[in-house]
Amino acid sequence: MRDSFHTRSRLEVSDRSFTYYSLPKLEAHFGSLAHLPYAMKILLENLLRHEDGVSVSPAHIQAVARWDATKEPDTEIAFMPARVVLQDFTGVPCVVDLAAMRDAVAKLGGDPKQINPQIPSELVIDHSVQVDVFGKPEALDLNGQIEFSRNIERYSFLRWGQKAFDNFKVVPPNTGIVHQVNLEHLARVVMTRGIDSEIFAFPDTVFGTDSHTTMINGIGVLGWGVGGIEAEAAMLGQPSSMLIPQVVGFRLTGRLPEGATATDLVLTVTQMLRKHGVVGKFVEFFGDGLRHLPLADRATIANMAPEYGATCGIFPIDAESLTYLRLSGRSEAQIALVEAYAKAQGMWHDADTPAATYSATLELELDAVKPSLAGPKRPQDRVLLEAVQTDFHKNLSGLTAARVAKAAVAQISDFIEEGGDQPQAGHLAAKPKTKIRIREQDCELTDG
Repeated sequence: MRDSFHTRSRLEVSDRSFTYYSLPKLEAHFGSLAHLPYAMKILLENLLRHEDGVSVSPAHIQAVARWDATKEPDTEIAFMPARVVLQDFTGVPCVVDLAAMRDAVAKLGGDPKQINPQIPSELVIDHSVQVDVFGKPEALDLNGQIEFSRNIERYSFLRWGQKAFDNFKVVPPNTGIVHQVNLEHLARVVMTRGIDSEIFAFPDTVFGTDSHTTMINGIGVLGWGVGGIEAEAAMLGQPSSMLIPQVVGFRLTGRLPEGATATDLVLTVTQMLRKHGVVGKFVEFFGDGLRHLPLADRATIANMAPEYGATCGIFPIDAESLTYLRLSGRSEAQIALVEAYAKAQGMWHDADTPAATYSATLELELDAVKPSLAGPKRPQDRVLLEAVQTDFHKNLSGLTAARVAKAAVAQISDFIEEGGDQPQAGHLAAKPKTKIRIREQDCELTDG
């Protein structure tokens, strides 16, 4: 690792000592970094830690340190996630590729054990699980037995992979969906890694082979969904090229009123962000409203990033993050590290946190959120609960007319294509074997 800006430092937490790349030390070269959004600080640290003069150069670090919030993205950087999360549909092929690589190395006379994931890679089995038994107390156990019996070959292979590869673990079925397992158990928030007799501490970042990997941003972990090839490349130590993004700030104030839920909040947020336009951008939530927003609500908002179109919607580390880590069974030593690291790097959020500079800023008063339902077609078509009846009747005629039009077109098209007998009175006349294309948009329904 290079360290052109001399930012390598020591962090003492209780009786433990960690090496880290200090953002406050970088300020000696670029001035205050307090204006950078939380997500940009994570990207900046990532570049400092992976500087090699090839994929990451001092110019890349400078580009992020002097980030222009209003500039259209045009500078590429190499981002290397700290870990990879796989689900069983897209993850198994990645493990198959690793096994094939080992076979190839063995055939060439090399040591197949050289082929391993270079970063922690965890596969959660959830997408392929089926429900065969229900309505019985023993349903969970019976479904588990059927699952293992049905896919014995796949489970045998994954069991081999877990034993054969370093940095690879499998979370068995009946544990939970990948996003919840990632949030409750796998996320470290601050990672540690031993390199040359030193223990390095750095932000937890993740690539996941599922679009809703973004749920993890609710706890301050930067991550998003990628394809299997990109995930596999990261597993093998290859960084991902990305443009330095714009970051849209979303200020939350107040608190949710009685009767309003996380669903009502996320539908409101989605509607606002879709209207603003955040495709290819990061969204960062901040403001005093975070003090009253539990982790579950944050995860719900972060999970909907694919719906509002952003690369991710991230929340900073704060006291609520620590509360959730403790609630979900993380060790006190890990919680202490998360707090100490976030405060040392200027990544901690509280009432005294300086306001960051954003590409654009939206604001929502949580007290104004009302019970809502997703619209008839898209989640951003939010409908207030009090207006559901009116909205239903307003949309019903259009939906019904569309179905009737499709049915009419289908009947006319079938009749004309069949040809044959002379049509009876009241039907559309056509010559036998004549084919006519009728487009639905050319039809108009009239009374009678």
